[in-house]
Amino acid sequence: MPKDTSIKSVLIIGSGPIVIGQACEFDYSGSQAARSIREEGIKVILINSNPATIMTDPMMADQVYLLPLTVESIEQILEENQIDAVLPTMGGQTALNLAKEAAELGVWEKYNVRMIGVDIDAIDTAEDREKFRQLMFKIGVPVAPSRVANSLLEGKEFAQEIGFPLVIRPSFTLGGTGGGFVHDKSELEAALDRGLKASPIHEVLVEKAVLGWKEYELELLRDKNDNVAIICTVENLDPMGVHTGDSITVAPAMTLSDTAFQDMRNKAILMMRSLGNFAGGCNVQFALNPDTEELISVEINPRVSRSSALASKATGYPIAKIAAKLAIGYTLDELKNQITKTTSAYFEPALDYVIVKMPRWNFDKFKGANDTLGLQMKSVGEVMAIGRSFGEAIQKACQSLENNAVGLGYYGKSQMHAEELIEYIKTPKWDRIFRIKDALMGGVSVGTIAKATGIDRWFINEIKKIVDLEKEIAKYKTATLPVELLKEAKFQGFSDEQICRIMQDGNDEEIYAKRKAAGITRVYKMVDTCSAEFEAKTPYFYSTFESGNYTESKPSNRKKVIVLGSGPNRIGQGIEFDYCCVHGLLALKECGYEAIMMNCNPETVSTDFDMADKLYFEPVFWEHLWELIEHEKPEGVIVQLGGQTALKLAERLTKKGVKIIGTSFDNMDIAEDRGRFSDMLKELNIPYPNYGTAYTVDEAVEVANKVGYPVLVRPSYVLGGQRMRIVINDEEVEKAVVSLLKHIPGNKILIDHFLDRCQEAEIDAICDGEEFHVMGVMEHIEPAGIHSGDSNAVLPQFNLSPLIVETMEEYARKIAFKLNIKGLINIQFAIKDGKVYVIEANPRASRTTPFIAKAYQIPYLNVATKIMLGANKLRDFKFVKRLKGYAIKEPVFSFEKFPGVSKELGPEMKSTGEAIRFIKDLRDPYFRQLYKDRSMYLSK
Repeated sequence: MPKDTSIKSVLIIGSGPIVIGQACEFDYSGSQAARSIREEGIKVILINSNPATIMTDPMMADQVYLLPLTVESIEQILEENQIDAVLPTMGGQTALNLAKEAAELGVWEKYNVRMIGVDIDAIDTAEDREKFRQLMFKIGVPVAPSRVANSLLEGKEFAQEIGFPLVIRPSFTLGGTGGGFVHDKSELEAALDRGLKASPIHEVLVEKAVLGWKEYELELLRDKNDNVAIICTVENLDPMGVHTGDSITVAPAMTLSDTAFQDMRNKAILMMRSLGNFAGGCNVQFALNPDTEELISVEINPRVSRSSALASKATGYPIAKIAAKLAIGYTLDELKNQITKTTSAYFEPALDYVIVKMPRWNFDKFKGANDTLGLQMKSVGEVMAIGRSFGEAIQKACQSLENNAVGLGYYGKSQMHAEELIEYIKTPKWDRIFRIKDALMGGVSVGTIAKATGIDRWFINEIKKIVDLEKEIAKYKTATLPVELLKEAKFQGFSDEQICRIMQDGNDEEIYAKRKAAGITRVYKMVDTCSAEFEAKTPYFYSTFESGNYTESKPSNRKKVIVLGSGPNRIGQGIEFDYCCVHGLLALKECGYEAIMMNCNPETVSTDFDMADKLYFEPVFWEHLWELIEHEKPEGVIVQLGGQTALKLAERLTKKGVKIIGTSFDNMDIAEDRGRFSDMLKELNIPYPNYGTAYTVDEAVEVANKVGYPVLVRPSYVLGGQRMRIVINDEEVEKAVVSLLKHIPGNKILIDHFLDRCQEAEIDAICDGEEFHVMGVMEHIEPAGIHSGDSNAVLPQFNLSPLIVETMEEYARKIAFKLNIKGLINIQFAIKDGKVYVIEANPRASRTTPFIAKAYQIPYLNVATKIMLGANKLRDFKFVKRLKGYAIKEPVFSFEKFPGVSKELGPEMKSTGEAIRFIKDLRDPYFRQLYKDRSMYLSK
């Protein structure tokens, strides 16, 4: 039966600001659902408070409400619009909890709104641990022995009954919030207390811990006729005990026997069918005893999840898009597979490649955080890599991480002894996979490692292949390296740079020349959902090496531009750059270019299969980029939209003669290099804080005394204020510089005079070489010293005098023309005693660009891209700013994931996301409270 014609309008609930455990994968699913439902001629209304996402862009829905996610906001929307149905499965736990709360208060009933994609009973069964246990018992699916407790006393009684080790799982939380392991009596009370407090209904499940079992996840879709399709099976490399969001995961499942796989499929389908009769997506997690193949179900989530974004990218099957269609009444057999366009959607994807997902952590931002991985998710982002073997995929994933890794391995870092390593890898930590490789290099056996870690021997044997090759490569130099060995190394994912470091000889250019001469170059393969059994229509590619050298990506004759993405989300560089990339792609298409996207983050909209004309799912890493340029021969590359990740590659591109679209590399470098930038400001007669540079501790102390305390100490070329410190005397300078040189040896260190207690403000602008347009002036509520990403900022300014604002705009204009900016620029100012100082300039899209575009309702990124390309000038556009009152950008933190970490804020950025809040005037009580507390958390 086709779609339900009684539904004329749908409300989609978003997931709010980004926190650890709930990131931009929900922006991806929400955007996909909105597009999918609008295709059907149904009106879409959206609510979400996150200004950085593409989902809240006016082009995504018929109406977007940027309001806090509360029942009051929902009521307001239902008052103003005629809405037939609500879809709450696309916004993570936040949306489900909000839909449930609104249902309990009778809001949906009052306005006659149907819930689609899930029903309240299903949410209850999946979230309420006791109901879930009873349902599993009823349908005969085994679960771990457990009891539900609502008080400390009950919790202690049950703990005695079940025996240690235990798991505490609070009801109704996401990303494992409040959960934890209890190994013995001494830890019990604290863990119970934390769990009961974290659960909104003060209820926890006390469960026997199945530590060391294997963990699997299945992604399912079901239509209203009860047809179920299993889209993807994902295997966790780490055994039970590490949250799936913090595990390295692999698809398809690698170590499952056929019987266990069938058993798991049958149980997953049974579980989904027993959970109400809604149509939509669902995610099931299992634990498997590696010795007996005994299977128990861990949980079921009746919504699109973090892993469904991954599964969509891994298989090429757009889960959220199809789930949205099923929710409005279609059945699986009526829909087309979106990639082949000829086969049915009721056709399970088959993979002829290996996918590896690796999480990205930011422990360096949380001093004193416990970096052992457990039930609570701690990673801030993730990367995905595609290869023809596990070795190739995992090495490509390491190259995508943006933490200077050139492949799997620490090169030149201090090595530990074998005994230490065996102890170290018993605890899951972020670098365990690197340390397992070190242990193999040191001669520890595969069996010993498997026993210490609980990781399946198959994976460790695969890593051993990498190790054996590495030992072989180390015997040669560039000139003597045999071609066969080089070929073998490329098959296993070694990068050219990595091979040089292993041989301690030559550079990556020489290796590349050598293998190109021997015909060992990348070929591009298509992600087509069906192992190439049917012809695919969508251009979604990954690179690999194979003996046939047959590439499936044929370059067209059109003029083309490559957009570089921003890699994994991390603190200081998040989803806002993805928003910029998507707009860049759309503007390129409008100007008649073929838009090519290169990125490795599976959570994002920019890596969706139909956003760009061609998508290359590759690490944003020099070697991959260069071979892609040789393959596609584009007119140029856009680096302004992908944050610091993309900017870093501009220098090598320029040296190779590749055109950088927009501002040239040399001009960008002036803005990035403190010395050149200050000389330019001096020439323009623009004030800036006194500063000096140093390479050693003694120089640093001397400079600090010259510029005057307090001073700001930091490395050059960073994003998000990494490793910045405010210091007040010689001894502290010494400490700060020693720690900097330890982490980033040989880096130039900048020492600025810190303007105490001054106002901070920033300007985002567009320049086309002839004219200059100020997009917005934002004033920070907090004083200087707190990183701009962590401060509450108000658009437009609320307290600065007209004279000061004019001065700021004048300085910004001078800088933009001097740097010959084509495209975007962001400039930070400090105002002290009525004098305006320039702190820094960023010649690229900034964190606040999307915020300003949303607040003023002007498609600034589209405009900026067209100006970079030279397709338009500023005078071709009319800008009408529609904002009544003020918009406040509020930072959102994830400190609760790291108990015991101090909450003080300083020049290093710590927030994981942001929300937007509109106020009518400055008498707003919310604003007044913020203004009153503005200096509270400032520290060094």
